[in-house]
Parts: sequence; structure tokens; C-alpha cells
Amino acid sequence: MTDTHLSTDELVFIESYFHQNASVSKISEQIGRARQTVHNVVTFLKDGHTALDFYKRYKANKQRCGRKQTVLSNDQRAYVAEKVAQGWTPDVIVGRREQPINCSSRTLYRIFKRKDFDVSTLPMKGKRKPNGHKERRGRQAFRRKLSDRKTDYPAFKEEFGHLEGDTIVGIHHKSAVVTLVERLSKVIITLKPEGRTAKDIETVINAWFHQIPRNVFKSITFDCGKEFSNWQSMSNRNDIDIYFADPGMPSQRGLNEHSNGLLRKDGLPKHMDFNTVDQRMVASVASKRNHIPRKSLNYQTPLEAFMSYMDVGRLSSLF
Repeated sequence: MTDTHLSTDELVFIESYFHQNASVSKISEQIGRARQTVHNVVTFLKDGHTALDFYKRYKANKQRCGRKQTVLSNDQRAYVAEKVAQGWTPDVIVGRREQPINCSSRTLYRIFKRKDFDVSTLPMKGKRKPNGHKERRGRQAFRRKLSDRKTDYPAFKEEFGHLEGDTIVGIHHKSAVVTLVERLSKVIITLKPEGRTAKDIETVINAWFHQIPRNVFKSITFDCGKEFSNWQSMSNRNDIDIYFADPGMPSQRGLNEHSNGLLRKDGLPKHMDFNTVDQRMVASVASKRNHIPRKSLNYQTPLEAFMSYMDVGRLSSLF
């Protein structure tokens, strides 16, 4: 049975019986409480106090109960504030262990809820689209489906070199940035095309593949946007397999969708005109994210994870 404190009604009953000179045993029997509990109240009343005084003392004592709030030192606060400004989440700050923090990641999240730090840089929460939303875009007549990818690459989930791709569009849907994410290392690559037509997307992707060692990447999985309608020529020219997720199923490219949200937050928002920026700028946004440790990578950065699969000599030509 869970122990409970005396209610105000019980205190009034005890005070009433006390003024009737009832014994502690009789009072405890009448209200169904332990004799020691009733004795404590009676002793307090004998000193000239009232049941209301007892209740006020109880409330004051209760405020001092429980765990004290965790307070970080000045050095730790400065370190956390610096990392939060860089986009690090609480679990990464604690798990990376670059500097000891005197609390767990859950406690650090609670500190964040107290508004002790600026959390505007943290990943967004909630759903982007309501339940029951149906996607009506991206219905290509002929495309390679994920069932083909499963047949071609049985070890797809454990194999390095598979990309997920998409575009993020700017204001008025007049400009775009191509985003590619490698699945195992989670490294993000951003490319700035001249426009957002299929020809513009094909040109910038072909140019990027021309700069990197051949056959580093094995496949790309795009969404069904019309900007990727030239996928066959891209596949043949760069010797890479291209597949498409089902319409209205962004979860089939979940890593890419999540990465796009991070890029939006880090410097490529929807209200920006991407025609006014260059490749260096969009690459710097991806570089910031590639240098932030991730819990899913055992607190390595995406770039560190990518390097574990690549020769260092090859890496310089990729970014």
C-alpha cells in the first residue's frame, strides 16, 4: 500500500477529537491511521498550535523535499552554450565526452526546458504534415523501384556507398539546392545547380561525379520529382544505379528528409532565394552539419565516419 500524507479533513478530525480529550488510540482507530502519525499531530496541538498551523508547517517542509536542481559550473555552462550554438544536441554533448558534464543527457534536456540556454538551434519537433495527408506529386511513368534495389544489393543496409538524394527549393519555388546523403556515414553533400529543371539537376550532378573517384558510390535513391526525370542518362554516364522511392513515402528516404530539415535550420531556409548564393555557401552549410557528432554514429562526426570508409587521399576531392 502506498503511504499518503494526512489530508486537511483528517487534520480537522484529529483536532476535533483532541478537544474532546479522546485518546490517541481511539483517534487512530476512527480515522484509520497509525498511532504514531496521530501522536505527532496531538503533540503539536498540545503546544498550543492548530491543525492549520500543522498543515502550513507540512507544506513548508514539503517544499524542501525532493532532489535539488542540477546546477552546472560556469565552465560547463560556457561549454554547453558553445556547443548548442553549433547545433549539438544534449545527448551528443554528454556522449561525446570532450568535457565532463556533471549530469546525464536526460537531466541536460530538463535544464534546457528551464530555458537556461538558447535552444533555437536544436532539431525541430512534431509532424510536418497531418495524419491522412496524401502526396499527389511525382508520378513518373517509368522508374526503378526499391524492389529492384533490394534485388541488386542484398546487403544494402550494411554496405557503404549508397546515397539518398533530393532537392530543397527556395522562395517562390524558383531555385533549388541538390542534397545527397551517404547512408552509413550520414555525410551530407550539397550542390548548387543553375536552376531547378531536370537539365540543371543533371548537369550539376554529372559535374560533381566528374570531380570524385569513379565507383566510390554505388547507388542513389531519389524521390519522384520531375527534376530527376533525366535519371537514365545520369546513371549511364556516371556508372551508378538510380532508384526511386514510392510517391508519398518520404520515410523510404528518411535520412535524406531529416538532413534536409537540418540544412533548412542551419542556413538554407524556405524564404531564401538560392539563385543569390553560390556553391561555396551551400557547401559551408553542409560542412557545419558534417562536423557535428551524432549519437547514431557512436558520437563520431559524419566526416569522421566517412573517413573510416575512405582513403584520406580520396577524401579531399569529395568536398
